[in-house]
Formats: sequence, C-alpha cells, structure tokens
Amino acid sequence: MEDRIVTPRLFLKPISVDDADFILEIVNMPEWIRFIGDRNVKNKNDAIAFIQRITANQNINYWVVSTIDGNIAIGIVSLVKRDYLDFFDVGFAFLQRYSRQGFAYEATRAFLHHLAHQKFSTKILASTLKENDRSIALLHKLKFQFERQVENNNEEFLIYSAPLTIFCTPQH
Repeated sequence: MEDRIVTPRLFLKPISVDDADFILEIVNMPEWIRFIGDRNVKNKNDAIAFIQRITANQNINYWVVSTIDGNIAIGIVSLVKRDYLDFFDVGFAFLQRYSRQGFAYEATRAFLHHLAHQKFSTKILASTLKENDRSIALLHKLKFQFERQVENNNEEFLIYSAPLTIFCTPQH
C-alpha cells in the first residue's frame, strides 16, 4: 500500500512507533475499551510493543488519521483479516473530542476508495457489537449492508458488507 492517503481535511498514514503517545491515549478511551477491548496498554513502552505487534502481522493494518492543519492524530482506520471471517474487516476509532465532525466518514471513505483502486478485494466487511449505535450509523452512511450475526469469543458481532466497487468514485 502507498504510505499516505489525503482528503480535504485529513491524511492517513500507516502506524509507526512514532505514534506511541497517540496509541496510548486512544486505546484507553472508554469507548475503545467497551467496543473494541482492553489492549492492556498502560504506558508508552506498552504502546510501542502494541504497535510492533500490529506492524509485524501481515493480517493487521492500522492507519493513523491526522488533521492536515495542525498535523494532530485524531483517529485510526484499520484493516484486519479475522480468522472467523472470509474477507478483510475495516474498522475505525476516533478520539472523543473529534467525533461528530465527519472525520470518521471522511477517513474511512478515503481508505476504502484507496483499497478499491488497488483492486484489493471484491468485498469488504465490517464488524461491530450490536450496541455500538454510532458505528452502525457510520456503516449505513458508508452504504454497508447488514449480512449476518456471528459469535466469537462469547461475543455476538454484527457483520456488514459492501462491494469494494462502490468506493471507486470519490463520493457515493
């Protein structure tokens, strides 16, 4: 993959150990812990180790989303190949103070547009807990369709899907 995706307000780049302070903050947000899970990242060294595990795994890609003006890290867009799913799963998480400003939509849409132009796959999935209303609303806005419910590690996940071709145009 390229090393940068740019939108009118944001840029995305692959995660690196330089993002350790940001990762320490975002993975300890109450929303992250509730909807994604506690990653046991309690200090900067834990954050660096977490990032190193991600970058060493070819089935996990995290991209840090930053503002163009100010170069402030505000969120994550991820691409993960989960053992229990047939296709890669896109995910997103943003710092609370940057929510409800359209950043998650803008960044995730640009990321999916990028994947579509790379002919990455024919289909993309997204999984969420059924109580994560904001994630579900964003998936609908991105034109994902509910596909099924699956259980993994004693948790029920809603699986949404979309053909990557719908993201070929800049906006849909």
